[in-house]
Amino acid sequence: MPSDTSALLETLGSLEQLKKMTERIPGMIFQFHRSASGRMRFPYLAGSVALIRGVERRLLADDAHHAFDRVDPEDFPRLMAAIERSAKNQTPLATQFRLRQPDGEVHWIAARAQPEPLGNGTLWHGLMLDISEQIAYQAHLRELSDTDELTGLANRRKLMCRLDEEISLSNRHSTPLSLMLIDLDHFKRINDTWGHLQGDQVLTELAGLCTDALREEDLVARLGGEEFAIMLPLTPLSRCQPLAERLRQSIAAHDFGITQGRVTVSIGVAEHRVGESRDVLIERADRGLYAAKHRGRNLVISVE
Repeated sequence: MPSDTSALLETLGSLEQLKKMTERIPGMIFQFHRSASGRMRFPYLAGSVALIRGVERRLLADDAHHAFDRVDPEDFPRLMAAIERSAKNQTPLATQFRLRQPDGEVHWIAARAQPEPLGNGTLWHGLMLDISEQIAYQAHLRELSDTDELTGLANRRKLMCRLDEEISLSNRHSTPLSLMLIDLDHFKRINDTWGHLQGDQVLTELAGLCTDALREEDLVARLGGEEFAIMLPLTPLSRCQPLAERLRQSIAAHDFGITQGRVTVSIGVAEHRVGESRDVLIERADRGLYAAKHRGRNLVISVE
């Protein structure tokens, strides 16, 4: 008899320890049930109350929509598709989504669960984890990355860093430095007419044309959208201007897979002045770009 009592106490102690552990994990252990008629509920939930603030667990045991109504509208279709796919194929559920709280705070949630077929539907046994910090860190790394994802060119951050370095050298040694700002003409029209996939292809091919036309020490960057920049160290305006004109012509003559001659660029060019800041150099090149656009596009305009 004493041994039975000891076993019971040990079991109760283990259950209490399990309860404390589940209450402290950064997420929730759950059972999620979807009936054949589409009714959804959470028969079991244990863990962080923060994920379902403002909703009583007894309500979720009867109707999961009290939680699903919090899912970000952009993520909701993907979440429902993942549930449907897991139920149909009886494969593990693995998805991520944003969960909005009553105060507007947003948590990124990763859900992992194993389905179990039941006579009247599917029951998932799983875990939801708050991965907000991980998502924020990944976004920070992407922000710090030097490479434009679409074109493989340098991004704005890398261009600005390199410009600072080259301007510092130019100021110390009075060496020439030129900058081109390039903008695709009527790019919205290209996207609207041929679609965004074709628009992305145009951007990628344009990046290749720019890279092929330049030296190893030059830097081609995508500033964002249809805007590009080319930094040319040890290059005066007198050499940069004809290079920009040759680049403009090669782009206009290139077959991008759409109507010939429909892809053109406007280019603004400026040479760094000793003592001039990065922003002033960019502003002067931008004035040349604006003038090229104003005068009819498909032009190169330099600013002294």
